[in-house]
Formats: sequence, C-alpha cells, structure tokens
Amino acid sequence: MSIETADVTLADIEAAAARLAGQVLDTPCLESRTLSQIVGAQVFLKFENLQFTASFKERGALNKLATLVERAEPVRGVIAASAGNHAQGVAHHAQRLGLRAVIVMPQHTPTVKVERTRGFGAEVVLHGETFDAARDHALALAEREGLVFVHPFDDPLVVAGQGTIALEMLRARPDLDTLAIAVGGGGLISGIATAVRALRPGIEIVGVQTSRFPSMVNAVKGTNHPQGAGTIAEGIAVGRPGLLTQRLVKERVDDLLLVDEGDIEQAVLMLLEIEKTVVEGAGAAGLAALLKHPARFAGRKVGLVLCGGNIDPLLLAGIIERGMVRAGRLARIRVAARDTPGVLARITAIVAAAGANIDEVHHQRAFSTLSAQNVEVELVLQTRNPAHVREVIAALQAAGFEAASY
Repeated sequence: MSIETADVTLADIEAAAARLAGQVLDTPCLESRTLSQIVGAQVFLKFENLQFTASFKERGALNKLATLVERAEPVRGVIAASAGNHAQGVAHHAQRLGLRAVIVMPQHTPTVKVERTRGFGAEVVLHGETFDAARDHALALAEREGLVFVHPFDDPLVVAGQGTIALEMLRARPDLDTLAIAVGGGGLISGIATAVRALRPGIEIVGVQTSRFPSMVNAVKGTNHPQGAGTIAEGIAVGRPGLLTQRLVKERVDDLLLVDEGDIEQAVLMLLEIEKTVVEGAGAAGLAALLKHPARFAGRKVGLVLCGGNIDPLLLAGIIERGMVRAGRLARIRVAARDTPGVLARITAIVAAAGANIDEVHHQRAFSTLSAQNVEVELVLQTRNPAHVREVIAALQAAGFEAASY
C-alpha cells in the first residue's frame, strides 16, 4: 500500500497501545490552575517530556520497530532522519530490540540531542542545513545499505503510535472539549485526531505551527506564508509536510494557527516557572497558541501536549534572561556623573537602598560622549518589575545623577 492510499484507524492505534504497554510511560495529564487563571481557559497538560527520551516521539518509533521485529524476514537495521527527538526514540528502542540504528541529523541540531542519540548506541551522521536535506540523505543511505527507513511522521505505524497519547488523555480527562497540538510534519496531530474523531468527535482539534515554518498551514489552507531560516521550536521546523499526514490533517483537524517566536519563548518560560517543567520550543507551542489567541480558547477545557523537553541549556538560559528583561526583572540603566572619588560607591549605595541587586557594572570613561570630567556607569540590575526599575532611576535622579534605562 502506497503512502497516498494508506490510512490510520482507531484499531491501528489500539493495536499500537497494546505493543507499547509497559514500554513507554503513560504520562500524567494534569490541570494547571495557575495557567488556567492566566489564559482564561481550563488548561490540562500531558507531560510527554517525562518519557525516557523526553519526547512523545518514541511512541511512534517503537510501534514501527516492534512491527519490524514481528516480521518473519530478518531486518538488517533501521535508519531515520530527525532534528533530534525522533532520532532518540528510534535509537533507544532499536538498542532495546537489538537492531542497528543509523540516524541522519541536520548539521545544526542542538548538541544535547546529538550526544543523547549517540548515547543510545546509534551511528549519527550530520548532514545538511535542514530536515529535508537530512531526510534525502537518509533515504539514499537506506537504499545503499539495505536499511529500513523509519520516517518521523509520514508512516501509518508511526502515526498510530503517536495516537496512543489521545487514548491516555481521553481516559484521564474525558471532559476535554479542545486540544491544541504542535504541528511540524503532522504525525502527532494526525494520530491524536484519528483517535479523537473515533471516540469523541465533538472535541475541537487545533494545530499550532511556528510562523517561521508554516508548511502545514500553507498546504491545508492554501496560504503562502513565507518560510523562515530558523526557529527555537526546531522540533517542528519541517519545510514540507507528509503526504499521509497532510491528508489526515485536512480530514480530521478543525483549524490551524500560527504563533511567533516571542509567544513560544514566553510559553517555555511560563512552564518552567509555573509548572517547574522543562520543555523545548515545540513542546510549548500549544500554550503559545493560548497566549497569542486567548479569545479563541476562552472558557474552554483545553488539552495541551508538552511533546518534548530536549532543549539546549544555552538556549534555555537565553530564554530565561530575555524573559526577565521583558518582565522588568532584569534591567539595564545608564548613569552619568562627575568623575570624583567615591562616586561609584554612592551610585551602588543608592541602588542597594532602592532594593535592586547589581548583576554587572561597567565604568566607562574613554568611550563616552560626556565631557572629560564626567563618567558613564552602566548597570545591569535584578529588579522586581518595571515599576521597581522606575523607582531605582528616580532615586538616582533625586540624588543628582542623570539616569535612564536603555
């Protein structure tokens, strides 16, 4: 059966659930009362970032691999192309099942994903700038070396494996009326939508893509949104949706929304601060949609899948720092003063008395536009909020200094 005529049914998903039983985690699906209050909808989180590989992807990978092992003819090994999470899922379960695994990843895949994939015993090949380039190289290697290609989304067995998430969510929260699901190639939402349409057809299913990679939105809605070159949600940075998944999304998904990079950053930070859980950009896409389109989900009981937690630590640190700046909890101010002994001590004393903590100090003479008798002091401060920043600046101005944020 070709991919153009393939289908995925509830029976396929239930068979996948039987294969996966005891092999992957039935992750918690819990209400977040704080997020619910913030976004104006009742929010339920499915913590797929708690899987062993920190991603839902191992569900589809295991369903595909277990089916290969069940066949009578021997399998020489498997190969996959992935930005990271599918790679780890294939590598981990191939190792468990005794299969050789080769993974082709784009050259700029976060190091944490590359090293974890190698840690599962896979042979990692870094090739190309995009997922599409990595996939084409993997297909060529599969033919040359006689390996079975495990597609990250455009495969009925992979889609069925991802659909097991919906079975668990509906069992845990049968009163859900809306789902907001991240979309890259479409495997996750296709599997979830297949199960939901069979079991609870009244639930609204909304797909969420980053505006930098709107391939499914363009394919399904006939739009022509431009494609960007990069995104913090690299797990859903897919330039071309699957043939199977595109058809299933058209048939079984109600709507598709786009979110911006800032929405995703904010969602990652909120999940870290409020839920004390680490998610990658793709894993925060559902919450990003609620933040960007609050009226669209107001008053609904919304299920979100935190589909992955493999975020580069340096990227996470940058998101935290940028979020603190936006919230007024990290501020940069410039103070101009006469260059006299003790002036820096006076400035820091005023800042301390105002309740701010100094992160960085830069005492500038040579690269200043002020007169030679003056000095420019740049401060990075830990503050409570924008009002507190204004209080610090007012205190400095009251003491005779020129001060402003920048």
